[in-house]
Amino acid sequence: MTLPMPPRALFACLPLALALAACQHAPAPTATTAAAAPRVLLLGEVHDSAAGHAARAALLRKEVEAGWRPAIAMEQFDTGQQATLDAAMRDCADADCVVAKVATGKSSWTWDFYKPVIQLALDYKLPLLAANLSRADASKVVKGGFADALPAGIVARYGLDALPAEVLGPQETEVRDSHCGALPEAMVSPMAKAQVARDVVMAETMRTHLANGVVLIAGNGHVRKDIAVPYWLRRDGLAPRAVGFLEPSSDASVFDAVERIPATERPDPCAGFKAPTPPKG
Repeated sequence: MTLPMPPRALFACLPLALALAACQHAPAPTATTAAAAPRVLLLGEVHDSAAGHAARAALLRKEVEAGWRPAIAMEQFDTGQQATLDAAMRDCADADCVVAKVATGKSSWTWDFYKPVIQLALDYKLPLLAANLSRADASKVVKGGFADALPAGIVARYGLDALPAEVLGPQETEVRDSHCGALPEAMVSPMAKAQVARDVVMAETMRTHLANGVVLIAGNGHVRKDIAVPYWLRRDGLAPRAVGFLEPSSDASVFDAVERIPATERPDPCAGFKAPTPPKG
């Protein structure tokens, strides 16, 4: 989701540091279990929160400096950009160069927020993955359904022809809320399906790069464990861990762990939406 969501009820949650500490006291996995269960981590974001981006980059750098060497999948790059991204990661010495080569025409992202993650990948020679469905393909899903934008094998693999109500219903609610109730109802389900398509493409990107573990950099809406990317990863037998980077009043219940970040001052996100005209009669 590109719009900040309205504040919601605060749920009690275990801070990430305590959650990680708790994991240290769990029984050690056997070598066979560890080999069969690659680490799959999803790190969310509030797109316009500089503090949140900095906290996430610091967490990921700490993990890498401690020895983890995951592939890094990023929502900010579309899958069709992978060859260009590979070339930039091969030829560039710094993140400024990578952004200049790959981010042309993607001005909706504040690229300075993502440069620390890109630089980390360069410094440690980590695979950087273009993970998202393009806007053009998402539009195809809205207009014609999953088969218009996704390969038949992906549609079949993830069972998208029979999308579970437990996913579609909440995704429709997210679409309504993120458009402040102003979206025509006929557009809600198609746009929710486009969001599902993005989640599935990100899950598929992660699934095919598990050798040394994989981490996803994406908005909190894509990271929530109940209906987004982790949902589709679990269907594939994986055990993803979803970490939300949340402002103080945001709902923590749909993540495995949470890092609280300061609230960002911003204009009312609903101010630009015109309320629907009530029906006559």
